[in-house]
Amino acid sequence: MPEGDTLHRAAQRLQALVGECVEVEAPHPRAAATGVAPRIDGKLLEGVEAVGKHLLLRFQGGLVLRSHLRMSGRWRVEPRGTPRTGRPWLVLRGATLEAVLWNGPVLSLDRGPVERLGPDILAPELDLDAIVARFRRQASRAVGDVLLDQHVVAGIGNMWKAEALWQARLSPWQPVRDCEDMQLRDVLGGARRTMQAALAGPRPRRSVYRRAGRPCPRCGEPIRSRGQGDDNRIAYWCPGCQAGAGPPTP
Repeated sequence: MPEGDTLHRAAQRLQALVGECVEVEAPHPRAAATGVAPRIDGKLLEGVEAVGKHLLLRFQGGLVLRSHLRMSGRWRVEPRGTPRTGRPWLVLRGATLEAVLWNGPVLSLDRGPVERLGPDILAPELDLDAIVARFRRQASRAVGDVLLDQHVVAGIGNMWKAEALWQARLSPWQPVRDCEDMQLRDVLGGARRTMQAALAGPRPRRSVYRRAGRPCPRCGEPIRSRGQGDDNRIAYWCPGCQAGAGPPTP
């Protein structure tokens, strides 16, 4: 699933169309069925921002288009008239460029889900202590599970969860109640710095994510993996140098 830095990168690309009245079409039948395209066709695109894993496109008249990419969606900005095969979900045409959404299963003019999110980990101003306080309200849950809860903190996905916990030397299975405030700040601050670095340039090399069975680059112990949380997202961790609880016994 695209993570917060991917959405912020898409927002940066889409800035090229801000200030233009765009022609809008929805070639994919499922996108056409949402009724979004005729509502925003011909309207001025006033701004684009990423919030967590959502992209918000603001149009004149107070309309806000919400796009969530789920597992495989992506936005591209190309010269107007670029030949393509297949049917994209949405096309926004400006004078010289067009933004194209592929495989974007969530298109809506409803901002409700965004208003229920926690603070965006990539927000310009971030109060880590306020997010730590949110974690404290999830005391019985494993810290790795809470990191993926978008209502607690928005934008962190499975890859940055694994990497941030490894950097902080903290097990994803450690209950929040057993984590010190400094440990939680280290994890959150590490996720923010790594995602900022990925947004500014190439993504940093992964240390544990999708490296199960390979040696930990810090201590040499084989990396382990196991499903975690209600969604059974795969956690990756080093049992040798990430302190705290191990996974529950099957």
